[in-house]
Amino acid sequence: MGGKNKQRTKGNLRPSSSGRAAELLAKERGTVPGFIGFGTTQSDLGYVPAVQGAEEIDSLVDADFRMVLRKLSKRDITTKLKAMQEFGTMCKEREAEVVKGVLPYWPRIYCKISLDHDRRVREATQQSFEQLILKVKKHLAPYLKSIMGYWLIAQCDTYSPAASAAKVAFEKAFPSSKQPEALAFCKDEILYVLQDHLLKETPDTLSDPQTVPEEEREAKFFRILTCSLLALKKLLSMLPKKEMHSLEEKLMSLLSQNKFWKYGKHSIPQVRSAFFELASAFCQYLPELVKTEAPRVCPAVLLSIDDSDAVVCPALWEAVLYAITTIEDCWSHVNAKKGVLPKLWTVLREGGRGLATVIYPNLLPFISKVPPGIAEPKLEYFRTFFSSIIQGLSSERAIASPSESSAIITAFMECLRFAILQKTDKDDDQRQVHQMLIYDQLIPLTDAVLKEPRLQNGPLFYQIAETLSSWEAKAELSSDDGTDEVFQKLLSNFWDHLLKMCVLHVDKLDADEKSLFAVSSMLEILQNPKSATKPNNRRSLKIRFTDEDESERNTENGKLTEVRNSDSEIQADLQHSSRLRKEPLENLVCNLAELSIVYVNEQKSEQHLKFLSALLNSFSSDRVFQVLLEQGNDASSAQAESQKEIKAQHESPSVQFLYMNLITWLKEDWRKDTHFLVDILYSVLNCCNSNGERKIVLDDLTKMDLKWIIFLQIIEKACSSTTKLSLVSDWLKGDTLGERLVMLADDLCHLGLKPIAASSESSSSERWTLLSLVLSQHIKNESLIGETFVERIIDKLQAALSKAKDLSEAGNTEPSVSFICDVASSFFSSVKGCLLMPSSEDLLLTVFQLCAQRQDATHLTDLLVCKLKHTWMSGVNSLVRQLRSMQKQSTFLHKSALWVKNQIQSSSLDVKSLQVLISAVSDLLSKLMEADGPSGYLVGAYVEHVTPNKTEWGKLHECLSTEWMHKPLLEGRLSMNCEPLGSCVRLCGTTKLPGHLCTSALLSKMVLLVLENDIVHGNDDAERKKIDNIIAELLYSLQWIEELENPPYVLLEYLHMLEEMHITYEKFSTLSNTSSLQQTIFDRSEAHGRLWSLTMAKVIHVENTVSCEMKQLFKTTEGFLPLTEGRLHTLQCLSPFLIEEEKKELVFHCVAKLMTCTQTELSSTDGAFGCLSILNSCLNDRSIDCDHLLPGILKIIMSWKNDNEDSFLFSCNLKETSAQLLGFNIEMIRYLPLLLKHSTAPLADNEWDFIMCSMLAWLEIFACVSCDLASALSAYFEAATPETTENLPVNLISEWKEFFSEGIHNLLLPLLVKVTGETKNSSEGSFQNSVLTSLGEALTYISKDQLLNHKLPAKFVAGQKTNLPDKLQTLLNTLSPLLLFRARPVQISVYHMLYKLMPELPKFDDEDLKSYGDEEEESALSPPAALMSVLATQELLLENILECIPVGEFAVIQPLSDEFCLVLGYLLTWKLTLAFFRAASSQLRVLYSQYLRRTKSLNKLLYHLFRLMPENPVFSGPTSEVPNKDTKTFFTEELRLDVKGTGVLSSQIPHLACSVYHITLKDLPAMVRLWWNSCEKRVFSVVDKFTSKYVSSVLSSQEISSVQTSTQLFNGMTVKARSAAREVIATYSVDDIFIELIIQLPSNYPLGSITVESGKRVGVAVQQWRNWMLQLSTYLTHQNGSIMEGLSLWKNNVDKRFEGVEDCMICFSVIHGSNYSLPKKACRTCKKKFHSACLYKWFTSSNKSTCPLCRETFF
Repeated sequence: MGGKNKQRTKGNLRPSSSGRAAELLAKERGTVPGFIGFGTTQSDLGYVPAVQGAEEIDSLVDADFRMVLRKLSKRDITTKLKAMQEFGTMCKEREAEVVKGVLPYWPRIYCKISLDHDRRVREATQQSFEQLILKVKKHLAPYLKSIMGYWLIAQCDTYSPAASAAKVAFEKAFPSSKQPEALAFCKDEILYVLQDHLLKETPDTLSDPQTVPEEEREAKFFRILTCSLLALKKLLSMLPKKEMHSLEEKLMSLLSQNKFWKYGKHSIPQVRSAFFELASAFCQYLPELVKTEAPRVCPAVLLSIDDSDAVVCPALWEAVLYAITTIEDCWSHVNAKKGVLPKLWTVLREGGRGLATVIYPNLLPFISKVPPGIAEPKLEYFRTFFSSIIQGLSSERAIASPSESSAIITAFMECLRFAILQKTDKDDDQRQVHQMLIYDQLIPLTDAVLKEPRLQNGPLFYQIAETLSSWEAKAELSSDDGTDEVFQKLLSNFWDHLLKMCVLHVDKLDADEKSLFAVSSMLEILQNPKSATKPNNRRSLKIRFTDEDESERNTENGKLTEVRNSDSEIQADLQHSSRLRKEPLENLVCNLAELSIVYVNEQKSEQHLKFLSALLNSFSSDRVFQVLLEQGNDASSAQAESQKEIKAQHESPSVQFLYMNLITWLKEDWRKDTHFLVDILYSVLNCCNSNGERKIVLDDLTKMDLKWIIFLQIIEKACSSTTKLSLVSDWLKGDTLGERLVMLADDLCHLGLKPIAASSESSSSERWTLLSLVLSQHIKNESLIGETFVERIIDKLQAALSKAKDLSEAGNTEPSVSFICDVASSFFSSVKGCLLMPSSEDLLLTVFQLCAQRQDATHLTDLLVCKLKHTWMSGVNSLVRQLRSMQKQSTFLHKSALWVKNQIQSSSLDVKSLQVLISAVSDLLSKLMEADGPSGYLVGAYVEHVTPNKTEWGKLHECLSTEWMHKPLLEGRLSMNCEPLGSCVRLCGTTKLPGHLCTSALLSKMVLLVLENDIVHGNDDAERKKIDNIIAELLYSLQWIEELENPPYVLLEYLHMLEEMHITYEKFSTLSNTSSLQQTIFDRSEAHGRLWSLTMAKVIHVENTVSCEMKQLFKTTEGFLPLTEGRLHTLQCLSPFLIEEEKKELVFHCVAKLMTCTQTELSSTDGAFGCLSILNSCLNDRSIDCDHLLPGILKIIMSWKNDNEDSFLFSCNLKETSAQLLGFNIEMIRYLPLLLKHSTAPLADNEWDFIMCSMLAWLEIFACVSCDLASALSAYFEAATPETTENLPVNLISEWKEFFSEGIHNLLLPLLVKVTGETKNSSEGSFQNSVLTSLGEALTYISKDQLLNHKLPAKFVAGQKTNLPDKLQTLLNTLSPLLLFRARPVQISVYHMLYKLMPELPKFDDEDLKSYGDEEEESALSPPAALMSVLATQELLLENILECIPVGEFAVIQPLSDEFCLVLGYLLTWKLTLAFFRAASSQLRVLYSQYLRRTKSLNKLLYHLFRLMPENPVFSGPTSEVPNKDTKTFFTEELRLDVKGTGVLSSQIPHLACSVYHITLKDLPAMVRLWWNSCEKRVFSVVDKFTSKYVSSVLSSQEISSVQTSTQLFNGMTVKARSAAREVIATYSVDDIFIELIIQLPSNYPLGSITVESGKRVGVAVQQWRNWMLQLSTYLTHQNGSIMEGLSLWKNNVDKRFEGVEDCMICFSVIHGSNYSLPKKACRTCKKKFHSACLYKWFTSSNKSTCPLCRETFF
C-alpha cells in the first residue's frame, strides 16, 4: 500500500496505521461491551464492518440501509442528521424483516452517535430509535444489554427534546410495569458504562483530539458526566427494592474513589447539581451504604452549604436535608461551629444571594435538626441567626423582589415561633430569649418594614397576626407548667413594645405619609386578619354568561354582592376576636388617635388627618370619638358656646365630632383631596344610632355650601358597597338632594351656553360626573334618587341641547354638548325603561336632529358629532327594546319622521347635507330593523310617515326646471306642440338640490335597506306598489339630470353620491323583480308623457325587453287613438325598441290616419302632427321596408301646401305663430331628410322643386331642423354615384351645385360667424348648442371653392407676417379663433373647413422662399400666423391645467367641460398645423421645423400628449375592418370627428391625442427624436416604452408599405422593402459602379436611430463608401420625412458628386443634411466651397473666422 501521496477517499484524513487500529480496538473495548470476540453472545456483532474498511457487509443488510449506515459514520453534522432522519423514515416504511437485518450493527452506532456533540443529531437518533423499536419490537432483546447504559444516559440528556425523545422510545419498548425489570436485567452493563464515564473517561478519550477542538471536547465530556450522574440517580430510583442489595457491592467501588467525591466541588454547576441530586438519591434508596460512607458524604454536602449557583442550590439543599435526617451522627463528621454555621450566616446576611425563594423555606427544617449541643448558648445562637436574616432582608436585592422578601419574612416568622417554643433548662434563660426575640428581633423587623414602602405589602403583618393568635390561644389555656403565664407575659411585652414603636412613627410633625399608612393597615390587619385579602392569594376570576334579564337582576352592581359577603364575615370575626387582643389594640388606637388629632388641630398636619381617617375606618367606636372630642376641647368661649349647643342637640360623640371638627375640614377650600374626609364621614354615620339621625345629618350637609366633589364621593362610595349604601339610602331618595341636583343641572346647562369663557373645566366635569352617576346608577331596578327628579333633570338637558343648535359660537357650546352627550348616553344605555318618559324622547329627538344636519349648520366638531351619534344610537337601542316589550307608539319615531320629511321637501339641502341626513336615517332604520325582525312594523310605519302624498309629489315635479326639454326636443326624441308648464328656473348657478331629488334619493335608500333585509310589512301588493312608486320617482330624477344639456356641478355631485351610497337601479334590480316597476313607469308615461316617456325608454334600454302590455298600445288603431300627448310620447320613445313588423304596422296606421286628415286637424296632436311625429320616430333609426309609402306621404304634404299655404311657415316672423303650427312645420322638415335617406323610388321634378325651395325658405327662419335637412341634401348629393344620378331629373345636380348649395353656404357661413360672435360660450343654453350642432354639420359639406369665394367681411391683424392673399387670410383670421370657442360642434366644423384649406397654403410660402436665398444662417419660417397665435393662447391655458400632472400619468378630462373644449381645440390646431406641414416641400419643412424648435411648441405638445394619451390605448368602439387577431388601439383605428359626436365622448380626447402623436412621429420624426434625447431619465423611458409598444409597429409597417406601394421612380436606383424584417434595400448603379444599401428600422422607430448597413458594392473606394453610408444615415436621422424622401435626397447628393459638384469639406456632403442646400460659399484663397450653415457653425464654435482648410481669413 506504499503510496503516501495518493488521492484518498473523502473524509479519510490520515493514512492508515496498524498501531492506531490497535489503539482504537482497545478504546472500543472500554465503551462498547460486545466487541468482536468479547461479546456476551457469539452473534453480537458490535460494529458495521463497512465503516472500518473494505470487508463486505453481511448480506442480511439491505443495500439502502447499508448506504445510510455508512453515512452515519461520517463526521459532517448535516450528513449525519439527514442520514439519521432517513434511517428513521426507512425503519417506518420498510418491512420488519428488512429492518431486523440492521439490528446486529445498531448497538455500536447507537452507543457512539447518542453521545454526539450536536443536539439535533441526538434528538433525531432517539426519534429514529423509536421507529426501529416500533418495527422490530421484541427482536431488540438480544441487543438490550449493549444499548441500555447509553439509553439511560440519553434519557437524562441536558437537551430536553432529546431526553424526552429517549424516554418516549423507552416507554414504547417497555410498559411502565416492565421498566424496572428491564433495568434489573441490564444493571451490571449499565453500571459498567456509568462507572467508566465517571472514573475513566477524559475529554480526549471521548473525542478525537486531532479533529475536535478543545472547547467542543470539554463541553461533550462535562455533558456526559452530568448525564451519567443523573442516569445513576434514575437507575437507583427505578430499580426494584430486591435488586438494591446486589447493587451496593458494585457501588462500593465507585464510592471508594476520591475522584467521585471531588465532583461536589467541580467547576461546572451542572455537574455539581447532578452530584447533589445523586447524593440525595443515595440517602433515599441506600441509607445503609450512606451511613457507612458518612465521613465522605457529610463534608461533601454540608461544607458546600454556601454554594450560590442558581443551578446547584435546589439540589444542594435537598441533599443537605436528606443528609442531616438520614445520618444521625452527621455533625460529628464536620466542624459545625467553624465549618457549617459561619457559611450559613454569610448566606443569610447576603439575603440568599438572589435565591431566597429556594433557600429560606428550608431553614425551619434545618434548624429543627440542629442538635442542642451545637446550638448552645441558645441566646447567642438565636440572636446570630435572626440578626443575619434581618440583615439579609435589608439588602437591596431582597427588597426589590417581592417574592424574595416575602420568602425571607415568612421564614423569619416560622423560625421565630419555633424558637419561642424551645424549652430551656432555666426559666430565666427562656425569659431572656423571649425578651431578645421580641425586643431585638421582631419589633426592629416590624419597624424596618414600616419604614420601607416596598415591604409594606408583604406578608409580615398577617404573619404577626397569626403568631399572636397562636400565642393568645396558649395564654388562654391554663396549664400546670405555667406556660399560660409565660405567654401572657410575652403578649404584654409585645404590645408595650409595639405601642412605643408606633408612637415613634406617629409622634413627629414630618411623619412619613407612607409609613403612617402602613401603621394603619397593620392595625387593621391585627384587628382582623381576614378582612383584607392576603397579598399572595390572587383572586380567581370567574366568567359567566347569562341571558339579559337575569344579568340585569344579578349584576345590578357586581361589586356589591362580593363586598356584602366579606362585610358579614368581618362582623362575625370581630365578635370572635379574643379579649386578649381587643383591649391592648383599642388602647393603642386611642393613643395614636389622640396624638394625631393634636397634630391636626395645632399643626394642621394633612398626613395625620389621613392617618386618623384610616384609623376611624377600621375602629369607629364611641370610645375613640370620645377621646378625639376631649382632645379637641381647648377652644375659645364663642366656640365653647356652639359646642354646648351641639352637645345638647346630639348626644352621640361621633355626631358631635362631625359638627365640631369634620364640617370645618370639609369647608376648607384649599383642600384638593377630600376622599379621606368622606371616609371619616362614613365612620361617623356608622356610629349613629338610627337612619333618621343619619338623614338629618346628611341633609344638613346638603344645605351647606360644600363642594360638589364631596357629594360625588359620598355617592360613589355608597355605590361601591352595600353597607355604605344602607347608611345613606334615605338621604339619596330625599327631596333636599333631589332639588339641589335639578338646580345643578340647570346651572351646568346654562354655564356652557352663555357666550362667555367657560368656567374651569375640572370643576364642571366633576359636576357632570355627579349628574351622570345619579341618572345612570341603578340599584335593584331603582334609581338612586327620586324618579321625579330624574325626569326634571332630563328636561333641563333637552332644553339646553335644542338651544345649542341655534347658537353659532362653537367655542362655548362644545364642553356642555359633550358633557350632555356623556350623561345622556350613559343614562340611555344603563337605565331600563328610561325612554318611556316624554322628556327623554324629546332629548333623543334633539340629539338625532343634531346628527342629521351638516356640521356647518350645527357648528359642531367631528368629535362631538361622533359622540352625539353614539348617544342617539344607544338611545334608539333602548327605545326599540322597550317598544318590543310594550307595543306602544313612540313619539320620537313620529316626530323624527315628520322632521325628515320637512327637511327633504324644503329644497334647502346641498349634497353634503343630504348625504349626512341619509346616513342618519339609514342608521336609524338599521336599528329599527334589528328590533323589528321580519315583521317590519316599525320600519313600514316610518317609511310611510316620510313618503309624500300625491299632491306633494305633484308639487315636487313642478319645481323641477323645464330646461330638460331642450335636448330631447331638438334631438327629435319628443315632439311637442304646446307651451311647456313648470318652472323655468335657470339652473346654472344653483347649489341647493331640488326637493324632488332629495326626496327620491332618501326614500330609495330606505326602500333598498328594507329590501336588503327581506322585511315585508302589511299587504304584499300594496307594499310592492309603494316601493315601485318610490324607485320610479328616483329614475325620473335621474332622467331629468340626464336630459339637461349642462347639468350644474351640484347635480354631478349628487349622481356621484348616489353611486357611492349604492342608491341605483342596478342595486334595486338585484334585490327585487323589476317587471311591476316597468309597468308603473309605463302607466305614468301613457298618462303624462314627456319626461316619464324618456324614463321608460331608459328602463327598456337597461332591461333590453319590451313587455306585452306596452305592445298592446299599438296593436290596434283603437289602441292608441285618440292620440294624447302621453301616448304620442310613449310611442315615440318605444319606437327604437320595436321589431320591424311592429314598426310597419305602426307606420300603416299613421299613413292611413294622414290620408284622412282634414285641414283643421293638421297641427293637432291627434291629427297630422302626431302621425308625422310617430312616422319620423319609426324611420329615424333604421330603414324599414316601406319605401313605397314615402313618396306618397310627400304627395300628401304637397297637397296640404296647395290647399293651405299659411300652415307652412315660409319666411315669416316666428314670434307671432302658435306653438301648434311650429310643431307641425318642424315635423315636416324632419320628414324630408328621412325621405331622402330611405326612399329608393325616383322623385318627380315638381317634388324636387318643392324640397329644394322649402329647404331654402325654411332655412332662413328655422335653425336646427332645417340645417339638418340641408345636411341631408348635401350628403345625398355628395354620395351620388353615376347609377343614382340617372334616376334624378336632368340639371338637378348642376342646379344643386350652382344655386342651392351656394345658397345654403352663403347663408350658413356668415350665420356661424354671427352666432358665435354673439355668445362667447356654450353655457348660454342648450338651444344655442343644438343650433351650432346642426349648423356645423351642414357646413362640413362646404366645398373648397365655396370657402375660397366666401362673402365674409375682411379681417386682418396688425403686424401679422403673411404671404397669403387677402381673402384667404381673412378666412383664416375669422375661422382660426373659433378653435378656441367653448362648443365642440363649432370647433369640429371649423376644423373640417380649415382642413380643406391647409394643402393650399404652403405654395404661397414656396414662391416667397426663392427670395430668401442662402444668406441667413439658421433661418426660420412661421406656419400660418393665425393658427400660431391661437396655439400660443391654448398653450398658456393648457399649461395651467396640466402642469400639476406628471408626464406619463393619464389626465382624465370630463367630456364637454371647459377643459375638454380647450384640449380639443389645442389638438385640432395641431392636427391642422401638421397637415400644413405635410403639404410643404422639404426645404420649407426645414424652416417651419426651425420655427417650432425656437418657440418650443413641439416640446410642449409632446409633454402634453403624454398626459393625454391613456397608458393602455385600447380601442373599444366599432372597428372599420374585418376583425383580426391584433388588438385594436387608438393608433390602428382611424379617428372620425363628426359634429354630431356619434362616438363615445369620453374616449375622444385620448383617441385624438394618440392620433396627433402618430402624425407627429410620422411627419416630424427628427424633431421628436431630438426632444426625446433631451428628456429626463423617467420621461425618456416612459416615452420609449409607450412608443415601442403601441406606435412603432404601426409606423414601421406604414413606412415599409409606403415604400412598397411608392410610385416614385429613380433613375438608376431601385428600392425594395421586406416588411417582416423591417428592412428597406436600395440598389444604386451608375456606369460600372454598383452599390447596395440596407436600411434597418429600430424596434422603437422613429425614436431610435435608423441603421444603414452595406450590402454588395462594386467600384467604390472604402472611404467614399463610408462617407455615403454616413450621409444616408444623417439624412434619415435629421430630416423630417419618410425613408423615400431621405433616399431621394441621398441619391441627389451622390448624383451631384458624379456630376462634379465637390463636397462641403466641413460635413463631407454635397447636399446639406438639414436645409438641403448645395455648397456655395467659396474661400477666396483656396477656392473650396462650403455650405453657409456649416460655415456659420464652424465660426461660432471655433470663435475664429478662418477657412477650415487653408486657415486664411474668410471674407
